[in-house]
Amino acid sequence: MNQFIHLLAAAIPFMAVSVRAEERLNFVLILADDMGWTGVGCYGSPSYHTPNIDRLAREAMKFTQAYAAAPLCSPTRASILTGKYPGRLHLTDYIPGENFRYAKLLPPEWTKRLPAGEKTIAQRLKAAGYVTASIGKWHLGQDDARPEHHGFDFSVAGIGRGSPASYFSPYKNRYLKDGPKGQFLSDRLTDEARAWIETNKDKPFFLYLPHFAVHTPIQAKADVTEKYQREFAVHPRAMHSNPAYAALTESVDDSVGRVLAKLDELQLTGRTVVFFCSDNGGAIKFTSNAPLRSGKASNYEGGVRVPLLVRWPGVTKPGSTCDSPVISTDFYPTILEMAGVPADPADVCDGESIVPLLRQRRGLKRQEIYWHYPHYNNGNLGRAMPFTAVRQGDFKLLQFHEDGRLELYNLKEDIGETKNLAELRPKKVGELSSKIERWRKDVGAQMPSPNPNHDPAREAVYND
Repeated sequence: MNQFIHLLAAAIPFMAVSVRAEERLNFVLILADDMGWTGVGCYGSPSYHTPNIDRLAREAMKFTQAYAAAPLCSPTRASILTGKYPGRLHLTDYIPGENFRYAKLLPPEWTKRLPAGEKTIAQRLKAAGYVTASIGKWHLGQDDARPEHHGFDFSVAGIGRGSPASYFSPYKNRYLKDGPKGQFLSDRLTDEARAWIETNKDKPFFLYLPHFAVHTPIQAKADVTEKYQREFAVHPRAMHSNPAYAALTESVDDSVGRVLAKLDELQLTGRTVVFFCSDNGGAIKFTSNAPLRSGKASNYEGGVRVPLLVRWPGVTKPGSTCDSPVISTDFYPTILEMAGVPADPADVCDGESIVPLLRQRRGLKRQEIYWHYPHYNNGNLGRAMPFTAVRQGDFKLLQFHEDGRLELYNLKEDIGETKNLAELRPKKVGELSSKIERWRKDVGAQMPSPNPNHDPAREAVYND
């Protein structure tokens, strides 16, 4: 009975009560890499040209407080596909991570692949009759831990590492055939996605399109880069002023436009839900996440707050905005509810379906969201420290494990996290610290341990 209700609810916006294959919802999840919260026009960038993403925002619900489950790529991707916190999966760093052998703390023995026994969105949807594809960056393991081992019928470019060898063909990617010399990677992935949609237009489908852009290497088309060079020469103090990075951002926007156009062309738009998001904040060596503090690899807002747009035709109000905090673990239960796939009683899910928010009917039940990163990272910020953090309401508490430092911020009043309230609000610090301890125990989060080889003179040396 419940399954029928879910399927009926999904079909109602399209004035149908049948659940034939040609009437079921399709899903397209486009994931940018390292795109910060203000990295597109509709989120405040005055410099990057993103007309297609901006158009999507006008047709979708825009989330102002959406978060990645980690400040780095692999753990966030695992959270999206499984609905579980990285701390529960023990996949808490980008793969393979960094080795700070002389640091004060040693990282735990964490998992460097998506665990084989984990059920993914793709597996759940495939069992419900969907065709599935992963086209783009995987970064969750190689060999027997690739997309096809986790429920994807079709896979392109699914390498285990985070950076492409080149954005221009020849790609040096054994899972992606080279195109004509000089072909651009974002364009090629989009070609593959459009062709796959065309092939599967008569079936219910789930397309996972994780771009490599705007991750390093910062390579882009020469003519687009030159366009931004001319523009930035006129506005040299613009918030965003790296021409090649801007051009790389535009390549993601072009892709979004071409995918949306294919849905329009095939008359699939009315029954296809489109998600657009990023896996973590922008790398501040190349961009700015202002007014947010810091960036990628940090658990300040600049490292974890990301753009999120959801277009569900007939359900989401075009141009609407949602201020409720949501996190990447929420995608899993949300998509399954939209598809009418009932929850598995044996499945542990840390996310909460955001369908009530998309329908503008009520808020979410949970009170807190968490992050856990028991590692060091050289990143682009200097050395990032191991931490755990929680957000409850407007307050966010960060625990730094190396020195026990506590930082408390009121994000409503201080979005830039400039005023540490820990000493002024000891009761709130105690309350949130207790919640962190209970949460770590509940998910089985691993902790760093003292390093017997700690050497203060060499603690910043890594991967030697």
